Amino acid sequence: MTTPYAEVIGDPIDHSKSPLIHRFWLEALGIAGDYRAERVAADDLGRFFAARARDPDWRGCNVTVPHKVAALDHVPDPGGVRRSIGAANTVFRDESGKLAATNTDAAGFLSPIADLDLADAAVTVVGAGGAARAVLFALSKVGVGRVTLLNRTPLKGAALLAGFGLKGDALPLEARLRPDTALLVNTSALGMAGQPPLALDLDPLPDDALVYDIVYAPLETPLLAAARARGLDTVDGLEMLIGQAALAFELFFGAAPPRERDEQLRALLLA
Repeated sequence: MTTPYAEVIGDPIDHSKSPLIHRFWLEALGIAGDYRAERVAADDLGRFFAARARDPDWRGCNVTVPHKVAALDHVPDPGGVRRSIGAANTVFRDESGKLAATNTDAAGFLSPIADLDLADAAVTVVGAGGAARAVLFALSKVGVGRVTLLNRTPLKGAALLAGFGLKGDALPLEARLRPDTALLVNTSALGMAGQPPLALDLDPLPDDALVYDIVYAPLETPLLAAARARGLDTVDGLEMLIGQAALAFELFFGAAPPRERDEQLRALLLA
């Protein structure tokens, strides 16, 4: 008897907490299945998807750095993810068994801040990669005000803002933060284990600003530590990770994960 499985792919991949999350839910629901981590190099991405498409036990995968944009070159995009977001973080089998790409990052990003009124709010986003695309897409849907995008290549940031119909400015990473910023989001890898810290001066932020870092390894990034030292509210990377994983889990295994056990799951991930 074979066992259905899903996985997460990226390069590097050892830091991923996705196997812990999905295996926790599989066990909690009594589902016979598995979830693994697989390092896939950029030049092997096409061969990976071709091989997995032939494996009847494979239910799909989450896609992380650096493959979120490139995955769309190898997997069908029936939902128009390339057009709407421009990056995919999930590949699954549709009802006919064919592979399909989607993106659960946008909904996962909004999940922990759903009660926050961001209409016309000033937002600063750091980074211009695949995760930034999902965040900008989500922000465009909730009607934020001016968006300042900080990136090593401001021209790339300007193109993203225009692509999502967002008004604002694309500036270099060292630019001074706007004093009216209601939400600061780090979508870059800066602050991740093995990467340089994200060195931002948070002094210009108002006292009611929220700082959101999607990095989750380590969970306490230098950015979040600096924000808490300033007394600012924060959202850590586990919030988005669990939120996007929940949507993917249902696509892979056909069952909603037990979100009422999120506190137990967080304790496991922090152990």
